[in-house]
Parts: sequence; structure tokens; C-alpha cells
Amino acid sequence: MGKLVECVPNFSVSQQRDAAVFQELVDTAGSVPGCAVLDVQTDGDHNRCVFTMVGSPAAIEEVAFRLAKKATERIDMTKHQGQHPRMGATDVIPFIPTTDMTVEECVAMSKRVAQRIWEELGVPSFLYEDSAASPARVKLEDVRRGQFEGMPEKLLQPEWAPDYGERKIHPTAGITAIGARMPLIAYNVNLDTDNLEIANKIAKAIRASGGGFRYCKAIGVMLEHRHIAQVSMNLVNYEGTPIYYVFEMIRALADRYGVRIIGSELVGLTPAKALLDCAEYYLKLEDFNCRKQVIEYHLVGME
Repeated sequence: MGKLVECVPNFSVSQQRDAAVFQELVDTAGSVPGCAVLDVQTDGDHNRCVFTMVGSPAAIEEVAFRLAKKATERIDMTKHQGQHPRMGATDVIPFIPTTDMTVEECVAMSKRVAQRIWEELGVPSFLYEDSAASPARVKLEDVRRGQFEGMPEKLLQPEWAPDYGERKIHPTAGITAIGARMPLIAYNVNLDTDNLEIANKIAKAIRASGGGFRYCKAIGVMLEHRHIAQVSMNLVNYEGTPIYYVFEMIRALADRYGVRIIGSELVGLTPAKALLDCAEYYLKLEDFNCRKQVIEYHLVGME
């Protein structure tokens, strides 16, 4: 087996709100030999879709560009509405080292794709996470602050020139964040309330920037079609901040407001170890070793 890279691009469109454009992206994702589409998630309230793809570095670079091109052609950010923060039609393109790949190689990939997107599509980009040129651009939430509507003004600030492109957004496709990073878990917890303020307060308490868990990023959002509030999270290091940590803290904080957890969801793919850690915690397993005691680890050499 040769080198493999994971890519998890996020686009500002959903199957629920624009099925035709969503399907065009799905078709584009499957158009490059050497790239496998492992998962596609779409959410109408967020008005967003997330692809998980794995392939050779060359195939992943090509499919990332083709998807960005399709999104630039078909998504008009001046008409976009959704609960999730966003600044571009192709909102973010992360490259994640998988097999025989280094972070440095993924950084180089991110720069090549960013340059091509600017030269051929006219869409500027910021480099973030391990590709970032300065500490101020490491965190996606800092890069994306202001969102599509506030980005023209932000780009005029001395410290916020795009890494690729001019100091102005693409008129309909906005601007994109591109970078290399390690795997993260997108995890959401749904509450039995339609009070968004409660979800916002819980999100602020558990996220790192609010003094909560070091590797947790969280916001409160409304799921309009279900009339409930959600705590939407990215766990950027599931060993440093396990899923069960945030779940139990959200349960305790929700109880304070007289609210229950009615469900949770994983967006995209998740490392098996993260879920096995939850099983070990809730089952109170003693001397558990997942690599020795889980059949699948022996069958497929899982890590």
C-alpha cells in the first residue's frame, strides 16, 4: 500500500436545501481514480455538507480542486443561510496524514491546492492549523471570525491579508480555509429545549476558549426542523478530551437549567479508539486493552 491522505472538505450547501447542487458535488467527489469517498454528511439546519475521502496524494489534490471548482460555480454565498459559521462556498479543506504521510507533506499539499484555487478560480484562501503562517491563523474559528458577510472588511486589516489571493473575497464563493491537521471528531449533543441561550451557555462553559476542556471547540445552534437546541463541537484531540468527558459535562450543565439530553450524533468518520474509550468508561471495564480484546483489531490491524 502506498501513501494515503484523508481529506474532509466542508461545503456551504445541503441536500435538504439544494439537492441538485449537493448531488453534483457527490458526483464530482467520485470522479477521480485513486480516491475513495468514505462518507458524506449533510445537514439542512447547518446548510452544510461534509465529505470524507481517502486516496493517494495526487488523487486527493485533484479531487479537492475539482470539488472547490464545482462549489465556486454552483454555490452563491450571498444567498446562503444556515446555523453553522461559514465564510465560503468551499468553507474549509483539511488534509490529514493517514498512511506513510507526514504532516509536513500535507502542509505542502495544502499550499499547492490553495495556489491552484486562487490561480484558476480566483478564490483567495487562508492557511490554518499546521499550515498556518502565524499563531493567529492556527485556529479555524479565528480565521473564520466575521464570516462571509464580514470578511471584506476583515481582509483590509493589516494582519488579515489572505495567504493566497488579493484582499477581497470572491463575489459569490467567498474565501476558503485550507490546511493540514490531525484527525478530529465532530460531535453534537441535542437538548430537549428550543432555548438557544442555554445551548450557548453550555458551549461557552465547555470550550477551551471559555475555560473548559482544552481540546474542545463548541457553539450553540438551533435545529429549526426539530425545534431543539444543539451543542455542536469539534474535539481536536480525543485522547486529551474524550467524548465521554464532554457528554457528562453537558449532562450536568443541562440539568442545572432543567434540560435533558435527548440524543447525540457523530458527523463523519470517527476513530474506533474514541468509541471504545467510551465503552470502557461506561461499562467500567477493568484492565481493558482494546488492541488485545477487540476482534476487529486482530482482523484488520486497526490503529
